[in-house]
Order: sequence, then structure tokens, then C-alpha cells
Amino acid sequence: MQKHALAGPDRVGRRRRCRLDGGLAAVELVCRRREERFGREEMRICFLLKVRAEKLEEYKARHAQVWPEMLDALRETGWRNYSIFLGPEGLLVGYLEADDFAKSSAAMKGYAVNARWQAEMAPFFERMENGGADDNMFPLEELFHLA
Repeated sequence: MQKHALAGPDRVGRRRRCRLDGGLAAVELVCRRREERFGREEMRICFLLKVRAEKLEEYKARHAQVWPEMLDALRETGWRNYSIFLGPEGLLVGYLEADDFAKSSAAMKGYAVNARWQAEMAPFFERMENGGADDNMFPLEELFHLA
């Protein structure tokens, strides 16, 4: 049975539907909530991806030793408070904060270390419609936040 969720408005006020069945590759919900913090506007981003079941342990091992230059690139492009959570069946939940997620993601494309990392990570994910994992991080709608 295929389930759908209705996303919040995207940049031009449209709504998108996404698949939430067992074949989930990436959720395409586009809505961002911003808050004023420390004198700057900040985005809290949460996204979903799907790791192949047979690759779970290796994926965990790779993320236990992320390359220092990859960590530096993430920091330099504005990624903060970044966490990845992984469920037993491969559902990956990512959370991060950035001033502008689209700008930070685009800036990562300029780093050679990101291209190498994405190439190595690509086989871990279930089929994606467009590009690799970094092209399929679509933020979920934030419905509640307790500060």
C-alpha cells in the first residue's frame, strides 16, 4: 500500500507529495522554519534518506571515522550541530542547523573532498531519482519546537 504525505508550502507556495512506503529513497517535503538566534536568522533542517539494509554496518563504521577534511568543509560552508540517526531497517534521519541550507549545500559542491565522500557513500543508499545523497536532502516541515 502506498502512503503519501502532504508537504508544507515550498518556495513558491506550492505543495508537494512524497512516497512514504517501504521503497522510500528520499522524502521530498520542502518547508523551512527559521528562527532568530544570536542576532542571525537560523534554519533547523531535518531530512530522510534510506540506507541499503545490507550496508548498514559498513555505513555506521564509515561515519565513526569521517575524514577530518570533510568535517572542515562542512563547518566552513555553514553546517552546524549536524547529526545523523539510523534506524534498524535503514531509515536515516539527518538534522543540522545552517543560516541558509541551500547556500551551504551548494557551497559543499565546490569542495573536492565532498565529491570524493559522495562517490564513496553513493553505493550505501537505495536508488535515488536525482543525483546522490547530497542532492536528495529535502528538508521536512517543522511542526513543533520546544526551545
